[in-house]
Amino acid sequence: MIAALGLGACTGNQPGTEPDRAEHERAAHRLAEVLASGETESLWTDVDLTIPLTNLADLPRRVIAIEIGEPRTLADDGPRAADVVLEWAWDLDEDGAEDWTYTTQAQVTEDQDGNWQAAYDEAALAEGLGMGGELRLTRPEPERGDIRDGGGVPIVTGRPVYRVGIDKTALPDDVEDEEIHAAAVALAEVVGLDDPVGYAERVMAAGPRAFVEIITVRQESDEVPLAELESIPGAVALPDELPLAPTASWARPLLGRAGEATAEIIEASEGAVGPGDVVGLSGLQHTYDAHLRGTPGLVVTFSHGDESEVLYEEETTDGGDLQLTLATAMQTAAEHALETQEAPAGLVAIRPSTGEVLAVANGPGTEGQNLAMLATLAPGSTFKMVTALALLRAGFAADDVVSCTQVATVSGRTIRNYPGYPSAYVGDITLTEALAQSCNSALINARDQLTPQQLADAAASLGLGQALRVDWPAYTGTVPTEMTDTELAASLIGQGDILASPLAMAVVAATIQAGEVVTPRLVLEPDDLADGGAAAGDAPAQPLSAEEAQTLAAFMRAVVEEGTATLLADVPGEPVHAKTGSAEAGEGEDYRVDSWMIAYQGDLAVAALVQGGGHGAGAAGSVVESFLEDVNR
Repeated sequence: MIAALGLGACTGNQPGTEPDRAEHERAAHRLAEVLASGETESLWTDVDLTIPLTNLADLPRRVIAIEIGEPRTLADDGPRAADVVLEWAWDLDEDGAEDWTYTTQAQVTEDQDGNWQAAYDEAALAEGLGMGGELRLTRPEPERGDIRDGGGVPIVTGRPVYRVGIDKTALPDDVEDEEIHAAAVALAEVVGLDDPVGYAERVMAAGPRAFVEIITVRQESDEVPLAELESIPGAVALPDELPLAPTASWARPLLGRAGEATAEIIEASEGAVGPGDVVGLSGLQHTYDAHLRGTPGLVVTFSHGDESEVLYEEETTDGGDLQLTLATAMQTAAEHALETQEAPAGLVAIRPSTGEVLAVANGPGTEGQNLAMLATLAPGSTFKMVTALALLRAGFAADDVVSCTQVATVSGRTIRNYPGYPSAYVGDITLTEALAQSCNSALINARDQLTPQQLADAAASLGLGQALRVDWPAYTGTVPTEMTDTELAASLIGQGDILASPLAMAVVAATIQAGEVVTPRLVLEPDDLADGGAAAGDAPAQPLSAEEAQTLAAFMRAVVEEGTATLLADVPGEPVHAKTGSAEAGEGEDYRVDSWMIAYQGDLAVAALVQGGGHGAGAAGSVVESFLEDVNR
């Protein structure tokens, strides 16, 4: 299409005079400004102008250089004209960087009144236009990388799903708004949505050809009765693929989920993410999204009839795989061990020889929270292994006699042993017996032999509280170095300001087995994302000695043979070493007793927590027992 444009130059200058040169340049620059801005409506009101730039019209573009030729006469006694070369640059992905550059030709002419005008030609804006064709930008999507287990087997990979929703193109042409609203409400009730009316309002607000998704389900899932969709106008289940773990709950709080990018994610990405892109929304999928996602390609195509030509292309870069240390069989065993726990519960398993995290499981009661890695709770009597190390360093031996009284009184505060503590072990007993039976008072009565700093140093020697150079979520524990006498007493039995997670306490068990501080590792590859381990300069002031590790191991074995964890005595495989724990939390109606257990068997260390699980080995002990029996099958 050619249309005459009046772009300034109404000066009344006569042809051939010197000022004419400035006017033809001004007309050329004005043409460039109008084409680059796209604000052409007011200039071409007398023509039906359509610029065929499919999904390109609103992208940033500018003329980065303009070359204007000298005016020349087009014919004898005819108008004069000047050739214009425009160099364009487009930001196709809106990241601020200019991707596509090219040049176009234009022309400005002088009318009989001496005014310079620009003849509009679509080809002056972009290559190929003016020939009845159109330009289209596409963004070929990259393949998202897999998340793999320690053996390199994909655990989060593309799996078939159905995207369930209302497809307005599947509705009858004569459908009424009331019928669309009713269909949306009916679909929301079928899938169990809490706010059916809210979904219906989203459907009504969407465009006439929109698909409004309500839920995505695995194709093998019976979560949604898909057969019932047939009776709902416009309801469809579109087959698709999403990166998913083996099951909906399998390591979900750790791995997270991926899905279509939200408007907020797209805006924050500064052009890296576009509408419809699949991105990590939570967990490791979100943390390592840039690596897993890859980079979409950019392709500008000129189409004319049935023919097309690629004018510009940036290749797609597929996402990279992320290899974790998780062992699929152990993760599955951990999930199974927690599946019946209605209360918040978590379990972490570690390989002491390498620090590799083998399982990170959270029970259904955690409601998606990563309690296993991020809990900040008192570890109760599992912390007594730290206290035991501090006492060993203060001069105590395993057979030394300690006083296990019915209660211990500290600054007017009375601290008791757990309910049902065996009376046969009240009085003078050995340190080994005190730990095996988990006598609170025996350790508290020995507090005068310890300082808060000694307790903190012992914790550091067992890996508690170590600083990690990692991107994945991890809480390794807290042990204060300053305490009052009452606070020290509470700390000796893992209460007060002592805080830990199952990850932190699994590290303690692993360190005792390994004989040196174990630094947990979760990400193995690629190299630039692999775990950096403990922070520089974070080695314990007093490393764990081989003799200390052996004595602590003997303490934990006594817990299984004659103490509070005898339920683990018959677990098949190598001998199990363990320590039970219970920790009081909350007050009044919120009071509860959390159940803890740490254990190791061969080159496997584990810690489990069940909030509100009660005293003794019961809740957490049964979780660890189930886990160990499963992995030994």
